[in-house]
Amino acid sequence: MTRFIPANEIEQMVGQVVGSSQWVEITQERVNKFAEATGDFQFIHVDPEKAKLTPFGGTIAHGFLTLSLIPLLTMESDCPRPEGIKMGVNYGGNRTRFLAPVRVGKRVRGHFKLLEMEEKRPGQWQQTMEITVEIEGEDKPALLCEWVSQFFV
Repeated sequence: MTRFIPANEIEQMVGQVVGSSQWVEITQERVNKFAEATGDFQFIHVDPEKAKLTPFGGTIAHGFLTLSLIPLLTMESDCPRPEGIKMGVNYGGNRTRFLAPVRVGKRVRGHFKLLEMEEKRPGQWQQTMEITVEIEGEDKPALLCEWVSQFFV
């Protein structure tokens, strides 16, 4: 699924949707592990019985869990990657909006639109991607963000 192409060819794709990921299921186990890792044990995430009494009707993923799936969704996508890549790093986010809760048991996938690809210095590229995290069977996405990464080739 991964396709490697020269970074300057990726630069020519600015403005285009460049890929989508496979579906990833949000399980209670994944949510619980995220709660343990972050210390966020709010009942809407980890207590199915209490969460049933909320408008969500059950437990939901942490917004930051959904955001943290970006590397996985990227790796599970058909997005082009720079040929000869030695290392990639997260540089930050320009905008992030959590638009809808992801209920446990649902599946999500990412859609990727290339907003910018710029060579900062020889062999160092900065990419800005608009990422939409779709929830299977729902009209509203879970997340919309602009994510900035740097690649060293």
